Amino acid sequence: MSASRLLRDHRVVFAGVGVPLLASVLAKRQQAPDLTIVLEGGIIGPSMLAGKLPISTNEMRAARHAAMLTAIADVFLLAQRGFLHYGFLGAAQIDMHGNINTSVIGPVERPRVRLPGTGGANDIASLCNEVLVVTAHESRRFVERVDFVTSPGHLGGGDAREKAGLISQGPSTVVTDLALLDFEPESKRMRLRALQPGVSVEDVRRHTGFELLVHPEVGELRPPAAEELRILRELDSGAAGGDREATRGNHGDQPEGRAARPVLEHRDGI
Repeated sequence: MSASRLLRDHRVVFAGVGVPLLASVLAKRQQAPDLTIVLEGGIIGPSMLAGKLPISTNEMRAARHAAMLTAIADVFLLAQRGFLHYGFLGAAQIDMHGNINTSVIGPVERPRVRLPGTGGANDIASLCNEVLVVTAHESRRFVERVDFVTSPGHLGGGDAREKAGLISQGPSTVVTDLALLDFEPESKRMRLRALQPGVSVEDVRRHTGFELLVHPEVGELRPPAAEELRILRELDSGAAGGDREATRGNHGDQPEGRAARPVLEHRDGI
């Protein structure tokens, strides 16, 4: 839910399949009816069937009622020219500067795990105006330094991204099943900005594999509304690929005695 609320109306989102696509379709059903979804296979503005979200951009049902079917290269040229507001990605690993790894776990020469690789994720992270990331919050995913930079975030922090010639904003927000995180403006280090209901700062720290910056005013994300849950259950066909439900943010009742935090009602649609 929290991930879908980031998307604003009359914008264009380049969505990866899985949770990013699920969140994008949910946003279109809720607060952003004129959101345009773009898929890597050259599909622009499709209309997704409930319960039949595609698991690949090469599926024909991914193109249902699309406004345009074009070549993959044309989609990336649109991103390069600045027409795509959001890039929406998942991550097997993400580090304190928002660099994403979806290639290998372990040494590149002899990895313990081989992952699917970049696909179009490097282009999305490099070219889209703003990058949003959604993933499960685990210390094995949130690492001090990724084993391989598949998709660039803020590289080494500070102005490293700009010096590398990447003129787009890069990652702005990471949404997990525990929290919403942004990046401190100067250092570009990941920072805790808000918590999912029933989650503490210590919970987030315990599941993060590096020292996490904490905003002076940590808010609390709104819990899912009944209508959001109804639409999500209608849409969901297992597109989340077995990940914990990072878009739902339903963690039960708030622990007794914990002071209430300010609820972030409308920070870029949160």
